[in-house]
Amino acid sequence: MTSMTGLPVSQRVMNLAGFLAQTARRLPDHLALAWGERRWTWREFERRSTALAASLAARGIGKGDRVLVHARNGNEILEAMFATFRLGAVLVPTNVRLVSEEVAYLAEASGATAFLCHSVFPEHAAAVAAALPGLRLLASIGEAGFGTATLEALIEAGAGRACPIADAEYDDPCWFFFTSGTTGRPKAAVLTHGQMAFVITNHLCDLMPGTTEQDASLVVAPLSHGAGIHFLTQVARGAASILLPGERFDAAEAWRLVEAHRISNMFTVPTILKMLVEHPAVDAHDHASLRYVIYAGAPMYREDQKFALRKLGKVIVQYFGLGEVTGNITVLPPALHGEEDGPAARIGSCGFARTGIEIQIQDEEGREVAPGTQGEIGVAGPAVFAGYYNNPEANAKSFRHGWFRTGDLGHMDEQGFLYITGRASDMYISGGSNVYPREVEELILQYPGIAEVAVVGVPDRHWGEVGVAVIVPRPGESVAEEALLGWLDGRMARYKMPRRVFAWDALPRSGYGKITKKMVREEMEARGLLPLA
Repeated sequence: MTSMTGLPVSQRVMNLAGFLAQTARRLPDHLALAWGERRWTWREFERRSTALAASLAARGIGKGDRVLVHARNGNEILEAMFATFRLGAVLVPTNVRLVSEEVAYLAEASGATAFLCHSVFPEHAAAVAAALPGLRLLASIGEAGFGTATLEALIEAGAGRACPIADAEYDDPCWFFFTSGTTGRPKAAVLTHGQMAFVITNHLCDLMPGTTEQDASLVVAPLSHGAGIHFLTQVARGAASILLPGERFDAAEAWRLVEAHRISNMFTVPTILKMLVEHPAVDAHDHASLRYVIYAGAPMYREDQKFALRKLGKVIVQYFGLGEVTGNITVLPPALHGEEDGPAARIGSCGFARTGIEIQIQDEEGREVAPGTQGEIGVAGPAVFAGYYNNPEANAKSFRHGWFRTGDLGHMDEQGFLYITGRASDMYISGGSNVYPREVEELILQYPGIAEVAVVGVPDRHWGEVGVAVIVPRPGESVAEEALLGWLDGRMARYKMPRRVFAWDALPRSGYGKITKKMVREEMEARGLLPLA
């Protein structure tokens, strides 16, 4: 293949492992990672990941091979990440909340050739070994009764061995990012070295401008997914990453670490950000070092947004994106997060298009619609993934006229700010009219004493479907169904009004920390609340 100049077209790009190599060379003694009392410099972190790569290579793992990793947050999942990249192999991280059968499915779907599994999940190791009898390597993270080696032993065995960084081209896969699978089986979105280099650059440009080795990042979300992408940006700039010491999220410890390490950025989701700012420890520790508190994964309700701004000031950053676009769709920077309602606050907007990304609102035929008109959100640009692995049917459904179809519904204003109205799959039709739960939820959260809410559509003989609201009252508060419905009456069209309101202690969450309508509906069925009387 040749270019317009007659010269061969070169698609060579830097292997993502090059980010670590460059930083380790430039900042060898700078703190890279802290986890409890343990510390690793960039030199040490690169040496360990290189040694692990050498041992994986000695066991026949090479370019294009898939390395499945089932691990809790810690240095091991990060060392496995860069060892895999270095070989030109493909990282396949799983969420540790998945059960053994689910992980075995991911192993089969990805065609994994190696499995690195945390020692506390022996049933997962057994399930994967049974699903893939030809597995070249099963290793435990920590001492365990399964596998042929521990990860630490592999690092020791590979210490000092040469293991050059594999050449990479733009479309070479580096990461299988499995979707959460809220509808049907999870699908492996193929992320590539060239695409991810753009994503890292774009994150630094749009989410954390000015990040350097003087910054530090607190890890409060699973490194198997969005937090792992965020970690790559810290590696690229040489900023240290600080991990929570425990297995469970601890808001008090998080604020202690923010003060102790002068944390300047963190990646989180609205649920965790809400927990952080509502915890008393936010007022007990100095958090003036924070510059960027980034939240993604779901829109943040306006009332929660206001509370976070009152506690932290203008440091919160929102971005909208999917695993298939690795977060790179929109950004709402700190300056556009207004505590006061008004036009300048861009209430309800998830921001404007990221640098180098194009967004279009489309009708059912794929035609662009006018500003202010609702449609499906389509996206194009270098951050869009290469497609789903071994799934031509899903690829055919997800791309149209060169646009990736997000499945999200929204509209765009004249200035290019995007407003998400919900997932196409969350919408329900009551009496012939479309109802978008997000709109109803935003209003319900304005009622006193409500911490969280989820509205789902359920079957109804007369109207086809009706809405049901599940609320979580704030601690010490109680919310009467009749009072809430009376308050809503007159504030929204009658067809949008929930038929019933149920109060629960908590809403169910997926392994990714998200509140999904599918799980709420399943929990309602389990509690005998459906069908409605």
